[in-house]
Amino acid sequence: MRDPFAPFTYNLSDRVALVTGASSGLGERMAKVLAAHGAKVALAARRVDRLSALKAEIEAHGGTAMAVALDVMDEAQTIAAYDAIEAELGPIDTVIANAGLARDRGRATDNPIDDFTATLDVNLKGAFLTAREAAKRMMANGSRDTERGRIVIISSITSYDTQPNMAFYAASKAGVSQMGKVLALDWARMGVNVNMIAPGYIQTEINDGLFDTDYGRAMIAGWPRRRVIDADALDGTVLFLCSDHARQVTGTITTVDDGQTLG
Repeated sequence: MRDPFAPFTYNLSDRVALVTGASSGLGERMAKVLAAHGAKVALAARRVDRLSALKAEIEAHGGTAMAVALDVMDEAQTIAAYDAIEAELGPIDTVIANAGLARDRGRATDNPIDDFTATLDVNLKGAFLTAREAAKRMMANGSRDTERGRIVIISSITSYDTQPNMAFYAASKAGVSQMGKVLALDWARMGVNVNMIAPGYIQTEINDGLFDTDYGRAMIAGWPRRRVIDADALDGTVLFLCSDHARQVTGTITTVDDGQTLG
């Protein structure tokens, strides 16, 4: 049991972490935060050119990182990516399944079914393949005894808070949240913790331009604090869920939305 008088810090220097969707937005931010706290970080995405720049930035700040090309929808690529990461950085014990896609373009009646399929493939199937391969590796490396397996899946407040014209994205994120809870139960005795973070609206590439529209401005006006969340809002939650301090936390969905769903 932890000494209550000991300072509460996040030292991830003995962890090897994978962040998917690390080429921009939340993934890029979370990779930097993990690296700043000592983790060796594997940066995964399809846009490898961006990953190279992020790797260089992390290393310039004294961190350790590698870039790996990954399409999370592809099972063979996922397995190959894990092989490459473990060969260079060591056994993976921390994973953030963050890769995401938003294809809703108005009313569901106007959206092509291919966009629905693509959204589910990236957001739901991709998160599953990422988490499943992580759990396999963690178990093989002794997570049942160490209890150090950490999987964090990025969901969304749209998984439970009804928003117009977001049927595809909301369905995928609702699936992510429920799937994560089931995986947490399935792997509870194997030392692998699975938790979800449901962010509110943060200015990222995925919603670029939204808050410059009349609709976006109306959204902000309807939130209790009338603001978009800052980019650093998830830092503390991510660090906690990836750390040894979260040993007894699994199957949770943590909302970080600055009260946006209170209105």
